[in-house]
Amino acid sequence: MFEMKRATPDDAGIAFEIRRLAIRHQCIGAYSEQQMLDWTKGSAADGYDTLMQKHFYLGYVESEPVATGMLDLEHREIGAIFIHPDFMQRGLGKRVLHFLEALARDLGLAEVCLDATLNAADFYRRCGYVGEGRAIYQSPSGLQLACVPMVKQLKTV
Repeated sequence: MFEMKRATPDDAGIAFEIRRLAIRHQCIGAYSEQQMLDWTKGSAADGYDTLMQKHFYLGYVESEPVATGMLDLEHREIGAIFIHPDFMQRGLGKRVLHFLEALARDLGLAEVCLDATLNAADFYRRCGYVGEGRAIYQSPSGLQLACVPMVKQLKTV
């Protein structure tokens, strides 16, 4: 069974670890080894923990945290979708995405946007997101990464 729960500040460490493992597993070839190391260095206390104050969620399988996802209402942006490598290819990314889209709809958003990593752009296109051009994502830590800005109109249910 898979369920999503709102993250608390105490969840920052496990959320950061899921992110680190997912990036190092999924982004091979899309980004250089140095970019991946720079992207995943540090700890949750380096600023990642502040994300827990947003609509940040953990996904659980059998009470084990294995996925993350976030909705930034201010920017109408979905982000931080990461799946622990041991749980990839099970449809969990799509379930996290659909959960966040439903939350966005419930909170009154008509569309959402995201900056897809180069390796994830096709996944988001299959989920109805539109965007082809590349841009540079500027992380809070100063790291710059190529990304694909995308948008999706949310249908009212």
